[in-house]
Amino acid sequence: MVQESVTIEHVDVVVVGAGISGIGAGYHLQDKCPDRSYVILEGRDDLGGTWDLFRYPGVRSDSHMHTLGYSFKPWEDAKSIADGPSILDYVRETAAEFGIEQKMRFRHLVRTADWSSETSTWTVTADIRGEDDTTSSVSYTCNFLFMCSGYYSYKGGYTPEFAGRDDFHGEIVHPQQWPEDLDYSGKRVVVIGSGATAMTIVPAMAADAAHVTMLQRSPTYVVSRPDHDPIANGLRKVLPDGLAYKITRFKNTRMGEFFYHQTRTKPEKIKGKLLDLARKDLGDDMVAEHFTPEYNPWDQRLCLIPNGDLFQAINSGAASVVTDTIDCFTASGIRLASGDEIEADIIVTATGLQLVTIGDMDFTVDGEPVDFSKTWTYKGLGYSDVPNLISSFGYVNASWTLRADITCDYVCRLLNHMTESGTTQATPRLRPEDEGMVERPFIDDFSAGYMARMMPLLPRQSDREPWVNTQRLSADRKLIAKSGIVDGVMRFSNAKVSIGV
Repeated sequence: MVQESVTIEHVDVVVVGAGISGIGAGYHLQDKCPDRSYVILEGRDDLGGTWDLFRYPGVRSDSHMHTLGYSFKPWEDAKSIADGPSILDYVRETAAEFGIEQKMRFRHLVRTADWSSETSTWTVTADIRGEDDTTSSVSYTCNFLFMCSGYYSYKGGYTPEFAGRDDFHGEIVHPQQWPEDLDYSGKRVVVIGSGATAMTIVPAMAADAAHVTMLQRSPTYVVSRPDHDPIANGLRKVLPDGLAYKITRFKNTRMGEFFYHQTRTKPEKIKGKLLDLARKDLGDDMVAEHFTPEYNPWDQRLCLIPNGDLFQAINSGAASVVTDTIDCFTASGIRLASGDEIEADIIVTATGLQLVTIGDMDFTVDGEPVDFSKTWTYKGLGYSDVPNLISSFGYVNASWTLRADITCDYVCRLLNHMTESGTTQATPRLRPEDEGMVERPFIDDFSAGYMARMMPLLPRQSDREPWVNTQRLSADRKLIAKSGIVDGVMRFSNAKVSIGV
């Protein structure tokens, strides 16, 4: 039973989400806007977001920690491709070191956010889950709302409808709800999927399972890289940690962006190189049948495997790959469209995330519901006609934190400008010349299924600045980090008297 909402606190900024983005937001607010009070609301029992939620075998980052790590907090571990628990320790250490944990309110699941132009405030309502699982409702008011809650649902992952699912006599597990007591030793496991999660789980489970089969509908590009960066570790021996980290971060961001650019301009050449690398580990036949996608590199995410662990599991016979579609589940496993059957004791549905719009919550502006699919994105972080709201949305082709850092810096510059100009509202609004502009999806040139399912719910971008979401670090540095706050699109006003620029 949910009790009636009670307003318990007013702060300058409410941050929603205590994951890697929310903790970064806390640091930047303290560092650049020390005059602003803030609170971080988190629906779960603890901080960490992704790195606290996912507990499946082998969980790790497929991004280099010198770019997934914060710009202000060097990653000091020797491993640059890190496991989930190590990343969670790093995030915890950051929150403790800078006192950010003191600003967190756990078990506060935000449900609604309502904007009032009369008072220049958001009223943010959250359900608080008590120790006895009773729920009460509380509200915070704030002048600015910073959404750092990511883009996927914490309620559950995405699982397609599989015919005969109820006929299977074994256990079916989604990676997002991994049972702590799942015993797969000596058992036959089928992992459905070909994304980063599947390619992490397969070699991790293969060490103890009788056999693990990765069942994929279509191939994915897979790149093997060492989990240590010799340049980073070498620099740390001769330079202070902060400087070594800064140089490595610069190196990796430039290399990453250069590689991505090459996939856009020379796709066939990059495709050939990626497949050649895979052939060295797996041979021509295996790559031709199971690791040659029909699309170009970075039309969907590339999968990074540290030290070739997936390839090693396949070559040892502990794991195998089957490329086919599913006809139905059976009592003893999975029947394929080809007529073949795979026997299994456990089926892991590594079929993706269930993506949601901003925070999976309801917004109103002056009593009118906000449909984000009808808005235009402002620089990939704001929304047309929605005041005093920024959301942190990272890169799909690079480390999330790179864009989160830029977004946090922009929020602080925006807040400081509002203080200096004596304004209380900042709202992106279309100019006359923007009427009738071309519509493009929020994430363009990226065909991954989990994103395609979400696109109709997200704001639109166009072909002109600032109504774009570039998904490129160098472009965002110009568009977000180095551009002026006053641009004729972000309009500044007060509760009653506009002083728009």
